[in-house]
Amino acid sequence: MSYFDDHFDASQSGFATIAIHSHQKPDPTTGAVIQPIYQTSTFAQETVLEAGEFDYTRCGNPNMNALEGVLADLEGGVRGFAFSSGLGALTTLTTALFKPGDHIVSCSDVYGGSFGVFDKILRKYDVQTDFVDFRDMAALEAALTDKTKALHVETPTNPNLKLIDIAAVAKLAKANGLLTIVDNTFATPCLQRPFELGADIVWHSTTKYIGGHSDVVGGAIIIKDKRYEEVLFMHQKLIGANPDPFACWLALRGLKTLPIRMNAHQQNAMAVAEFLKTHPAVDQVIYPGLPEHPDHELAKRQMNGFGGMVTLTIKGGPSEVVKVTQALKLFTVAVSLGGVESLVCYPYKMTHGSMPDDFKLKTGILPNMLRLSVGIEDIDDLKRDLKQALDVVVGATV
Repeated sequence: MSYFDDHFDASQSGFATIAIHSHQKPDPTTGAVIQPIYQTSTFAQETVLEAGEFDYTRCGNPNMNALEGVLADLEGGVRGFAFSSGLGALTTLTTALFKPGDHIVSCSDVYGGSFGVFDKILRKYDVQTDFVDFRDMAALEAALTDKTKALHVETPTNPNLKLIDIAAVAKLAKANGLLTIVDNTFATPCLQRPFELGADIVWHSTTKYIGGHSDVVGGAIIIKDKRYEEVLFMHQKLIGANPDPFACWLALRGLKTLPIRMNAHQQNAMAVAEFLKTHPAVDQVIYPGLPEHPDHELAKRQMNGFGGMVTLTIKGGPSEVVKVTQALKLFTVAVSLGGVESLVCYPYKMTHGSMPDDFKLKTGILPNMLRLSVGIEDIDDLKRDLKQALDVVVGATV
């Protein structure tokens, strides 16, 4: 892979420098500062017996390899693997590492798609998953069996924004010979470094903050050491949930501004959270940056910021939720998150709609809950939009 790694030492560079330069030197043919899009399915070989660095885009492409390399450097891992979606990454990861009879313990407050992979896909192949509140270490330890192989962590969680102590989970995992797998989508490596806290594998939906512009769908796995490189590479090739070159190019474009965007996201998110606390139509505001958040101190220790997601509950029920969302003008109703524009989501019926209702209620996903992906617009405009929606729909006065 000399095309990518002979010009830059990530170990001697800061995060923003890595995001811009790692595995992304100017094109040697034309001098183009930005890597070209290698929109090709196959590559010419010198002879039938002699393949070059690349032969078929499903098995590797300059754009895909660059994305995998910079993500590994940003997370502090040894190898990255890119995929066509976050769930493509999770499905490939779990089918590569687990076999029938194995057992996984996942945090209960987890993205609805991840829940579906564990509960609907893996169960068909006799890989069982139990869902536990990982903030209760005694309950987590009690859930372990002699068949348990891994602990799956999502932190901050979606949509309740709970913080899970990665170091404590990893310590328990290592004491029992288990893997620690962390979904780092909400925080990104800009705000949270799971490997430094003892995790073994990190995965992402790169659709979100890494892409950052709501114009690409992708996923990634990063490993801390070489133990799982061969099996993951084989499954990546054979399952075929690979990204196309343009998708990789877009994700690389997004990474170049990730530190700046994350700073803007979390500044706006804090201001939105503080504003929502003052509105009489709002029942509860959940944001790790608020001192009253139960995991605020853990967030301060574990993260380099508090992120761009804010969750709230409003006074009322589903009908009030619908009215509020219909009144919003800048916050667009949509699934996904992490783009430069602000989005509002109703997890109970949207991102987590396929979960059983009793499971949702047990994990705190409520019928009057909204999840905000706070964008980087002018903060006064965002607060004004939220105020007029909450004022008009709920009939509150401030």
